[in-house]
Amino acid sequence: MWPDKRLRTPCADVAAVDDAVRAIWADMVETMDAMPGVGLAACQIGVMRRLAVVDASDERGKEVLMANPEILHASIEPRDHEEASPNLPGVSARVTRPRAVTVRFLNAAGEIEERDFVGLWATSVQHQVDHLAGKMYFDRLGKVKRDMLLKKAAKLR
Repeated sequence: MWPDKRLRTPCADVAAVDDAVRAIWADMVETMDAMPGVGLAACQIGVMRRLAVVDASDERGKEVLMANPEILHASIEPRDHEEASPNLPGVSARVTRPRAVTVRFLNAAGEIEERDFVGLWATSVQHQVDHLAGKMYFDRLGKVKRDMLLKKAAKLR
């Protein structure tokens, strides 16, 4: 839970996708689905490796498993979305991010993959990449809005 220092610490790269990584991904997908949420970064469950899962599908079961995700390209067109985190429950904020991104990552087969994400998928991927870099969604807010959000969250604890 915020303000755990792991949420502010950049995660370590994954050297290779192996059974241990796949087990972490399986746990992450189960956790994401139980929240329910559309994405989860490994640091959110205390695993300090560059691993993320995203599933913004309506029917679920379409999760994308990513190791070392890197945003290669972001669209100029913005998209606003109300973002939140299970690590800071009870609060959310409208965040503007690029509407589409191209991401390179190691997939479940351990192969380098490049994929385009649009809309909620793109928002979730960007949110997870931020987490892996030690950033939270509220870091994208102005100081006044960020301070108000954190003050409100502190009252809810």
